[in-house]
Amino acid sequence: MLYSLDSAHRLTPELAEQALARIRDAFTLPLRARERTMQLTTGVTRNLKQIDERVATASTHWKLHRLARVDRNVIRIATYELLFEPETPHEVIIDEAVAIARRFGGEESQAFVNGVLDLIARDRAGHVE
Repeated sequence: MLYSLDSAHRLTPELAEQALARIRDAFTLPLRARERTMQLTTGVTRNLKQIDERVATASTHWKLHRLARVDRNVIRIATYELLFEPETPHEVIIDEAVAIARRFGGEESQAFVNGVLDLIARDRAGHVE
């Protein structure tokens, strides 16, 4: 969902909710999956500025818009979880993000995603909202 919205340069909470409604109408998803998708998508889009600032700080040699779209959005989701879901251990968040990057990203994605998220996780205690 985020990848698609990012591709169209339309990462806003309103457009995310509209897109999620279309998906809800077109596909049969378990309630828990729909709720988690909505939570993550709207959470990222509502907090995009703060998330992107943290990602930009952690990826010092890469401009955010130059990151591979898959990597950028995997990192955004994990950063949202790191910042706004402190009850989830950061190791779990990072492991899941790396697994997704390994499956859907490029050759260097898993190492890059791991490195950026590790820096964000180390600093999260002082920035949890």
